[in-house]
Amino acid sequence: MRKERLMKVLLAPHVSEKSTVAADANQQFVFKVVPDANKLEIKKAVELMFDVKVDSVQVTNVKGKRKRFGQIAGRRADWKKAYVKLQPGQDIDFMGAQ
Repeated sequence: MRKERLMKVLLAPHVSEKSTVAADANQQFVFKVVPDANKLEIKKAVELMFDVKVDSVQVTNVKGKRKRFGQIAGRRADWKKAYVKLQPGQDIDFMGAQ
């Protein structure tokens, strides 16, 4: 796979209560990814960008919420998130501790 594509697969880490619990309990990290990414691309992108070994990847499509602004009805965009489980002994440090 091309390196340019892998650099664009991960959009951002998804930080929530559920993702924090998953990180602590199961050594899983949650990322917002491009909608057309597959599990293999996500695995290779995480390994390339964070220099870790990935054990497994689970993906889910998240439906956008319906929102109203007065009488105007709108809808947020659908998006995809990936739960990335690392091999034992691996860790991702988002803070860059020194």
